[in-house]
Amino acid sequence: MRPREQRVVVLTGAGISAESGLGTFRDAAGLWMQHDLAAVATPEGFARDPARVHDFYNARRSSARAAVPNVAHRALAHLGAVLGERLSLVTQNIDDLHEQAGSAGVLHMHGSIHAARCAACGHVWDAPDIMHPADPCPACGAAATRPDVVWFGEIPQHLDRIVAALEACDLFAAIGTSGSVYPAAGFVGLARAAGARTVEINLEPGDNARAFDARIAGPATRTVPAWVAGLIGD
Repeated sequence: MRPREQRVVVLTGAGISAESGLGTFRDAAGLWMQHDLAAVATPEGFARDPARVHDFYNARRSSARAAVPNVAHRALAHLGAVLGERLSLVTQNIDDLHEQAGSAGVLHMHGSIHAARCAACGHVWDAPDIMHPADPCPACGAAATRPDVVWFGEIPQHLDRIVAALEACDLFAAIGTSGSVYPAAGFVGLARAAGARTVEINLEPGDNARAFDARIAGPATRTVPAWVAGLIGD
């Protein structure tokens, strides 16, 4: 099969956006070290102190809106332009840097920092810069507004579409992921079971690195453009 005829699934994690200035959860200065994620990234934490959770995500939204895509994001947008519907781009990131770079149809399995959701009726709308616990839902009026992000203990979004893409793909690549958060860490196993080749592209090996057929080490801004160029013959 020619490279441009392959069905490709790409999973991206925090490592691809780190070089755009958005911190990861697990580096020395990351969000794990700066915040109690049980307090700000769980349904229970939101129920206890919604103002604290909104403050946390208001700050993250501000950082995300100030960030710009890097060459790795743009390389994946170019891959999408070449492969069209044969590329499924899945991200664990809640920023919109893939879309800013030109990618279409991105599957945000952990939701989006740029969207708000009503915990009462499920309505989703564009998030304002600053959100408050008392903000009413524009659909039902309930003061149950929360960020439209997937917290620990919640079910990721678009799983049916992601699994279907993995079961039909010829190549699976994980870029900048920790390999420790499920179900995303198990995607490589689903792809391999379907007969796909698998590659990890990461600064450091992820927790599931041994599950991949191949590994490319280095920062995303160097490795991803080169990998895309090699894949499509540019």
